Amino acid sequence: MTSKEIGKQIKERRKVLRITQPDLAEMAGISINTLYKIERGQANPTIQIVNKIAEILGMEIKIAVKQPLL
Repeated sequence: MTSKEIGKQIKERRKVLRITQPDLAEMAGISINTLYKIERGQANPTIQIVNKIAEILGMEIKIAVKQPLL
């Protein structure tokens, strides 16, 4: 998953929950500008920040092993 895809998922979920960017940024302890960049795929946030945002939005981060190509 790319940064843009992660940002798109965060933005879509935030909108479904009707949470504003300023509110989400405050809850996550980041600046509005940082959240804006994350949602646009222009930031390189730490896994801790992405995880915090995901928790707030009721999402989870999963890592899976890819199936080998045969």
